[in-house]
Amino acid sequence: VLGLQAWAIAPGPLSLLIKEISKVQRSSEFQVLSLYSVPEGQSKYVEEPRTQLEESISQLRHHCEPYTRWFQETYSRTKPKMQTLVQWGLDSYEYLENAPPGFFPRLGVIGFAGLIGLLLARGSKVKKLVYPPGFMGVAASIYYPQQAITFVQVSGEKLYDWGLRGYIVIEDLWKGSFQKVRNIFFITFLLV
Repeated sequence: VLGLQAWAIAPGPLSLLIKEISKVQRSSEFQVLSLYSVPEGQSKYVEEPRTQLEESISQLRHHCEPYTRWFQETYSRTKPKMQTLVQWGLDSYEYLENAPPGFFPRLGVIGFAGLIGLLLARGSKVKKLVYPPGFMGVAASIYYPQQAITFVQVSGEKLYDWGLRGYIVIEDLWKGSFQKVRNIFFITFLLV
């Protein structure tokens, strides 16, 4: 405060001298305050010993770490799939809100065909797997013939591929087991 008053009163080179004196006074004021004083000697950091609670928490974290890592990895893998699923649900909701005319009656007929298939399939597990989707497929193909033709073509190709793969696997097993039987028979015939 004293330095500012002297600065305001003294003009010219005398003001520079007063300014230097005020700096020295301020720095000595900071030395007097304990908050700004520099501690004498070397300070050394000493870590306090850990308490029983801290030890227990540390052990708990150590034991839970593999599970948390697994959970984070699983979450990072499933998050995009869940976001896709949520987006599909929102898109479906929006489609159903603005459905084309005649969509809901068609959906009712297709669903009713599935229920009829379920009622007719009583007693057999195979019938319960075949009848409802079959009846629903027939009902859907009546309303959507172009999509039904495309579906049948793609499904037929996939069924043919699966059948061919199954045939190859059975053929390899048959040849392998037949070859082993033939070798055993040949070895026993030579020994006799």
